[in-house]
Order: sequence, then C-alpha cells, then structure tokens
Amino acid sequence: MSFRLGLTGSIGMGKSTTAKLFAEEGCAVWDADAAVHRLYARGGAAVDPLARVFPEAVVEGAICRARLKDIIARDPDALARIEQIVHPLVAQDRATFLDAQQADVTVLDIPLLFETGATGFDAVAVASAPPEAQRARVLARGTMSPEEFEAILARQMPDAEKRARADYVIVTDTIEHAREQVRAVLDDIRRRKADA
Repeated sequence: MSFRLGLTGSIGMGKSTTAKLFAEEGCAVWDADAAVHRLYARGGAAVDPLARVFPEAVVEGAICRARLKDIIARDPDALARIEQIVHPLVAQDRATFLDAQQADVTVLDIPLLFETGATGFDAVAVASAPPEAQRARVLARGTMSPEEFEAILARQMPDAEKRARADYVIVTDTIEHAREQVRAVLDDIRRRKADA
C-alpha cells in the first residue's frame, strides 16, 4: 500500500514547488487546489449544488471563483455553506485518486490540511520559509494587495504551529535545499516502510 504523506504550508511557503519536487522523485501527487478547479469547471461535480445556493456564481456553466470571492466578501456565512458543499466532493476526489495509486509514496498536497482537520495520513510534511520571504513571494505574484495577503494569513494556522504539528519540515529557502530535504524525507519514509 502506498505511504500517504500529507503536504501543507501557508500561502507563499513554497508548497507547490515542494509538491513538484516530490513528483520528480517518483511520488504520485494529488493536488487539492487542482481538484477544486476540476469540481468548479463546466460539468464538474460542484457546479450544480453550488448553483442551487449561489446561482450568481455560475458563468458559462462553470463556477466563477471571482464571483464566489465577492459573495464571501458580502455574506459572512457564505464560506461555511460553500465548504459544506465542496469539502465532501474534494474528499471523494482524493479517495478516488488514492484507490488508483501504485506509487510507493503518495503525496496529498492540501493547503489547509490542519485548518480543515484532514486525516488519513501516515505522516505530514510542511513547507516553510522565513516570513519576509513568504510576503515577498506572494506580493511579487501581483495578484493580491498587502491587505488581502494579511487577511489570508489571518485565516491560516501560524507557520510555527504547522511546523510543530508536522512530522517533517521542508525549508524552501532555495530550490536545491528543498530538493535535498525532499530526498531525505523520502529516504526516511522508505526506510520506515522497509522496517515495518
């Protein structure tokens, strides 16, 4: 059975890059954000149930994330209602992916792993970087204001707490350093599997 490694990290911490490094090392990788994109796309499993609650979120048969963001900004209860619909669909997508896996290690890339109480992992790794690097990375994308970044940070568990809860911490200060740590994590996991 494939070893299930949860991978998380706050915004701008290098989690997506870390997931790619695991894939380069032969791991199967499931991406929660990509699953949500599939669910929101035309014909996706989340379109009809979300359309029943928030019809204004649908554009050309797909869920428009910008419209969902506006709805959430106007209605403090909207996020919880959206999550009630979407989280079970994401969990089903993940279960289907896991059932099909043959890789010795499967990485489950879940940005809000701790915040949502996700379970079912053999271990958890967190991607982490210094706060100044995190802020610089996010603002360099040009997709959000400093205020929006701070609002997202406020909804996420602090990095120090994520590091304390994780089995492995991957510091993403440079790609080379992150790659070394990914390889060390996989060496440890494969050694643990061999000893089990």
